[in-house]
Amino acid sequence: MLKLLLWRSSLPQTYAKKPFLCISRLLTQSLKDAYDPPFSPASTLPKPKKKDTQKKKKKNDLNPPKKEPIRPLKSDLPFDFMYSYSETNPSVEPIGFRESPKFSPFGPGRLDRKWTGTVALAQQNVDIDRVAEERNRVLGDPLTEDEVAQLVERYRHSDCARQINLGKGGVTHNMIDDIHNHWKRAEAVRIKCLGVPTLDIDNVCFHLEEKSGGKIICRNINVLLLYRGRNYDPKNRPVIPVMLWRPYAPIYLKLVKNVADGLTFDETKDLRNRGLNSDPLMKLTRNGVYVNVVERVREAFKTVEVVRLDCTHVGTSDCKRIGVKLRDLVPCTPILFKDEQIILWKGKQTSDGISED
Repeated sequence: MLKLLLWRSSLPQTYAKKPFLCISRLLTQSLKDAYDPPFSPASTLPKPKKKDTQKKKKKNDLNPPKKEPIRPLKSDLPFDFMYSYSETNPSVEPIGFRESPKFSPFGPGRLDRKWTGTVALAQQNVDIDRVAEERNRVLGDPLTEDEVAQLVERYRHSDCARQINLGKGGVTHNMIDDIHNHWKRAEAVRIKCLGVPTLDIDNVCFHLEEKSGGKIICRNINVLLLYRGRNYDPKNRPVIPVMLWRPYAPIYLKLVKNVADGLTFDETKDLRNRGLNSDPLMKLTRNGVYVNVVERVREAFKTVEVVRLDCTHVGTSDCKRIGVKLRDLVPCTPILFKDEQIILWKGKQTSDGISED
């Protein structure tokens, strides 16, 4: 007993306070002295674990790979495919192309239609009566006033999730596909129009209804509500191949001639100077709403011969688009585009008061 006490007193303070720690240290030291090989034998090295292929197979079964569509795609839509339907005139032939017409924006071998540089022509004749019957079948019975009011209340807000913004490109081909994607989960889609297409909202409405097959049930200045129809089936939606890139605009004849038709050089120069020195009829903003521009220009031409539109910050390309629209809608003759100012001449009047242009 005395030896044990003397031995305990000779230990460090930590071992004296914790006797169990001392005993464990002694046991581990004795085990090390008994057998401590220098290295492990090669035969006892751990073998690499096999990868669990079953789990991966189960995951692949849950998410099977999507089947690629059969190429080339065949679409039964009865109209020619082009980048913009509302902002191009198929009757005007271009005089050149900025890229080779053989490069189709739908991708090589993805569509069974030939790209001509501006349009992809339909491969079969269109039966107008059959198309009209199918469209009427999908639309079904007309909506009642209460149903229209409910849809308008649901989609009238500016932060509506089912909204498509229509810009200076107008009714584009890929927009038709976006409309059908919205129609999968919603009865109608809200379309907000801005920029040059608002000069002719009637044309925008016509192409939206014709190309999508829907019906516009509400129109408030530049906001449209496009209804899909009572019998619309998302599973049987038409095949709409998507354009992979925006094709370059072709080259057309000059919009403004050096000498206006029916005038001499001096008369044309005098009209341009008068227009630049006159007060602007309107000041247009970039991506604005131009629904009343055509009527304002027509009213102005009753009293004046030349009109100036101030298009500061609108952009040169948009100015030319506005000039082309006004030339056809008013009608009138653009005689100058300078410093984002548009000078319009009403043209020579015949005896009946109708412009010769």
